[in-house]
Amino acid sequence: MTNKILYVDMDNVIVDFPSAFDKVSEEDKINFKNDMDEIPGIFAKMDPMPGAIEAYKKLSKKYDTYILSTAPWENSSAWSDKIEWVKKYLGEVAYKRLILSHNKNLNKGDYLIDDRPNNGAENFEGEWLHFGQCNRFPDWNAILEYLL
Repeated sequence: MTNKILYVDMDNVIVDFPSAFDKVSEEDKINFKNDMDEIPGIFAKMDPMPGAIEAYKKLSKKYDTYILSTAPWENSSAWSDKIEWVKKYLGEVAYKRLILSHNKNLNKGDYLIDDRPNNGAENFEGEWLHFGQCNRFPDWNAILEYLL
């Protein structure tokens, strides 16, 4: 393993955020229509992004790898849901490797894989790997090719 530090965002990077929408009640969809991320328990209902779990495990063998995510301030269950999600899908490889912050740029490291510039991602001092369909890094295969 190198001494390089790698941060990986959760929502829409490791976790498929929209995958939870079919698993919430119609009542919650109506009540939280403008703030779906504030539905209690929604973060526990999400599926992994294709290839994300395997990629995280591979990257963890080469890099000092952490999950760096933001949780909605008005949804206190999001904080515990994210911990439970990491335990369920990543287990020991991510043990005590979850950092929840609204200011990602405060963390020091070499790489940050994130889908949006929000919460300090665009001001991260290392290299921001902009994850997403219209970018240089559209999927986990592109990330692995670049970092491995």
